[in-house]
Amino acid sequence: MSTDPTLTDLASRALGGSVVAANDELFAQRENLIRPEAPRFDPDEFGHKGKIYDGWETRRRREPGFDWAIVRLGAAGVIDHVVVDTAFFRGNYPPEISVQAASVEGYPSPAELEAATWHPVVEQSEAKGDTANVFPVTDRRRFTHVRLCIHPDGGVARLRVRGTVVADPRFLEGTVDLLAAENGGHLVGASDAFYASPGNLILPGKARHMGEGWENARRRGGGNDHAEFALAAPGLPRYVEVDTTWFVGNAPGWVSVSTRDSRADDEWTVLLERVAVQPDTRHRFLLPDAPAATHLRLDVFPDGGLSRLRLPGELDDVAAVRARWWDLLPEEHRALLG
Repeated sequence: MSTDPTLTDLASRALGGSVVAANDELFAQRENLIRPEAPRFDPDEFGHKGKIYDGWETRRRREPGFDWAIVRLGAAGVIDHVVVDTAFFRGNYPPEISVQAASVEGYPSPAELEAATWHPVVEQSEAKGDTANVFPVTDRRRFTHVRLCIHPDGGVARLRVRGTVVADPRFLEGTVDLLAAENGGHLVGASDAFYASPGNLILPGKARHMGEGWENARRRGGGNDHAEFALAAPGLPRYVEVDTTWFVGNAPGWVSVSTRDSRADDEWTVLLERVAVQPDTRHRFLLPDAPAATHLRLDVFPDGGLSRLRLPGELDDVAAVRARWWDLLPEEHRALLG
């Protein structure tokens, strides 16, 4: 199974994910599981407890059972597939894994999560060492937490939980960022992602360096680079923020912004005509009388990188967003809400 690069990693630390508990992490810390960057390996790096791995590694189990780690997703959503990456774990990887998922209200403690209803989303399955093992998920419900189980023990470098964000509509009232990944916005496609994906543009917070934004290759021919996003939900944009922070010698010379409404004629409407932008600068442009939209297209001329892209506005069909969220909740979560 190939993975879809436009799907959001719901578990990523960059989106606010957290490994809230693990039964063992003697050799390597559980928090490494959801680091957004690729795992690394230094063959000469050893510590008091042995070889240091960029991942989660438990001790050799001498009794029956299995090891586990619980991840609170950075953004709740519907899981498409799970990637259990055992990069660099060759003689110490788990031969089998399984994954369960839960949907809970609020922010339960690890002890409270023990009483949650856990649904199997990946049955106990064979895993290979030094491999990005991909496991499809067919359960189409919305989940807030996952539990990775390794049978019986071993090490995993990264856990990716790819899927679609389904935001809680109770937090989408008023003016919100219609593009934000944590609200459900996601990348649809791009002309180039040589150095870094444009999906980074809609992550929470400010980029800490150039590598946390979108940077394309240097364009040597005609034309220009672009990226297209689906909005979190149909909405009315109020202004757009184009942030070139950290991009000093490689920012675009100009940008333009267009939107379309897939529910209507689906034609692109230019909201921001081609305008010059400055390096290492946060720009904000008003979008007066912008029509309702479901998608946004950013064009950069001729190429160049950005740190963040924001589109504050209001939802234009709150009832539909609420209905979708409610329909995707597992029964036990709906029962709690009444």
